[in-house]
Amino acid sequence: MENIALIESFSEFKDDKFIDRVTLMAILEDVFRNALKKKFGSDDNFDIIINPDKGDLEIWRNRIVVNDGEVEEPNEEISLSAARKIEPDFEVGEDVSEEVKLIDLGRRAILALRQNLISKIHEHDNTTIYKHFKDLEGEIYTAEVHHIRHKAIILLDDEGNEIILPKDRQIPSDFFRKGDNVRGVIESVELKGAKPTIIMSRSSPKFLEQLFFQEIPEVFDGLITVKKAVRIPGEKAKVAVDSYDDRIDPVGACVGMKGSRIHGIVRELGNENIDVINWTANPQLLVTRALSPARVSSVKLNDEKMTAQVYLKPEEVSKAIGRGGHNIRLAGQLTGYEIDVFREGVEEDVELTEFSDEIDAWIIEEFKKIGFDTARSVLEQDVDDLVKRTDLEEETILEVVRILKEELED
Repeated sequence: MENIALIESFSEFKDDKFIDRVTLMAILEDVFRNALKKKFGSDDNFDIIINPDKGDLEIWRNRIVVNDGEVEEPNEEISLSAARKIEPDFEVGEDVSEEVKLIDLGRRAILALRQNLISKIHEHDNTTIYKHFKDLEGEIYTAEVHHIRHKAIILLDDEGNEIILPKDRQIPSDFFRKGDNVRGVIESVELKGAKPTIIMSRSSPKFLEQLFFQEIPEVFDGLITVKKAVRIPGEKAKVAVDSYDDRIDPVGACVGMKGSRIHGIVRELGNENIDVINWTANPQLLVTRALSPARVSSVKLNDEKMTAQVYLKPEEVSKAIGRGGHNIRLAGQLTGYEIDVFREGVEEDVELTEFSDEIDAWIIEEFKKIGFDTARSVLEQDVDDLVKRTDLEEETILEVVRILKEELED
């Protein structure tokens, strides 16, 4: 059978993980009809019978018998003498069905047909993969490290789908070897050309939220809701949780006895320090809770400018700001307010910007980055600590301290 070489290729696709029998037959028929259109100008009078399971294919052309010499449309009409070579008792006006062999299409057409078939199958696969992973956006997914590149890790799942974990979506302490299983959240799925690009993230706050959903039974059951999560990957995170059942302590349920419940999440995130706080619709109380472990004395809000002036005892300021300014930055992200810290009971303080004539603006900016925007806030800190927390040299900091002291003493 001339069709056998092409039909053998059915076996490459009929067991494909993404294609059902009905879809495969529709793709095959579409490919063959396109080939017939190119060869005969139209495919309207052709019947195509396909059995991909057995590898059978039959193409039949239907034409009307006309008198010899009266054939005007060779694709739709056949002369009486030609018809009687097929079946001797045909008469004018009857329908003739004649099988068309693939070899009749020509060798080049057969090669093009096979290539078109492969292309259509891959196109269908890619569309199906795209839709599948698009539905998984924001969900946790596990895949195996296949290849490690400088800017990304290439993962493969159990179905052989390629997933990309870019360097900037990894936790800084992440270290993977080929064959390791990696968990992350499906961040985005895009069709670039015909191939879907699937991006995984381990640095996204959504990953932290989904870990709570997976690891904390009350969150999974809907008894506790994660209202918002913010994080500096690998360093620190804050999660606001709420419960509609007054009998449930949402923070206690999430943390567990001696941190037993949250320990697995912390370990997954490279020992990221996670603060879990009770959500509240009261913005003043939310700001107060968000700055934990610092104890806040009072809060003044400006809802129009979305700013918060927070007053603390001097010994609480460093806790509110946190190492590298992480605590105050995350509190701002969690609450939506730009938070300014003020020391209670400290008199005669001066904004650092007042010293712009003597101290370069970029030096002032370095102090402000870590939450120190007044003279006394800088003077209360240990010089060695300021060296560690800024990009400033010790000599520069000592000179700033000298200038500030002179001003305050005057």
